[in-house]
Amino acid sequence: MQGGEVVYKISEFSKITNITVKALRYYDDQDILKPSYRAENSYRYYDNHDFSRARLIVLLRDLSFSISEIKDILAHCESPDDLSYYLAEKQDMLAEQIRKEKELIKKMNLYLEPKEMEAGSMIYNIEMKEFEEMTVAAIRYKGRYSDVGKYIGTIYKEARGKTFGEPFCCYYDEDFKEEADIELCVAVKGPVAGSNICCKKLPKIKAICTTHVGSYENLSLAYKAMLDYASEHSLEYKLPSREIYHKGPGMIFRGNPNKYVTEIVMPIEPSKL
Repeated sequence: MQGGEVVYKISEFSKITNITVKALRYYDDQDILKPSYRAENSYRYYDNHDFSRARLIVLLRDLSFSISEIKDILAHCESPDDLSYYLAEKQDMLAEQIRKEKELIKKMNLYLEPKEMEAGSMIYNIEMKEFEEMTVAAIRYKGRYSDVGKYIGTIYKEARGKTFGEPFCCYYDEDFKEEADIELCVAVKGPVAGSNICCKKLPKIKAICTTHVGSYENLSLAYKAMLDYASEHSLEYKLPSREIYHKGPGMIFRGNPNKYVTEIVMPIEPSKL
């Protein structure tokens, strides 16, 4: 006993906490659970305060908290109310992790289905087209490619029924980027004004085009076919390229991605036509 209080040798403390001696030594090294008393012979001794701390550590480990997370909690958690906040945050983190893993499962399922396995052998018909000058309502932003859906409703709302045709995006980057330079456009009948959109004219262009049927994840195959065609025919393309969404997700529901229809448009330098 130390000062009238019971102390436990490391083997005894291991027995009453269900933590192995090896783990207790590790927690000591990591400053997570240091023994309250250390003898001159370096033997570790633990008291009831250490026991309470150990029980919290066991709980957090059972709930899949990492060592770094446990360190953070032990450094700031002073009451059961404090702990509830950390548990709620962990719940949110796990929910987001589950959401991402479900998305991964969906992607894997695409490649497990025979019809999707054939996507790599899809044949793209490349053709030359001319696009007349057009007036569009547009929003230009830097962000992820999947962010387009956040802005489409804004254009239709602020253009107030003057839109026609399918929405499309202009891409101003030559390479793939995490934060891409994207301009979402919808053709309009006459000028429009809004606080979040601009009205502009897109110039007349000639371009090579192809149509991709299927999910956006496989659009890169269409771009490869286009670049291969441009190379074979000594064509020099220019930015921005366009993606015209003839059929895609709705405003609320995504629908069947395998039936999306996207036209890829790559402008060609006039001198090369």
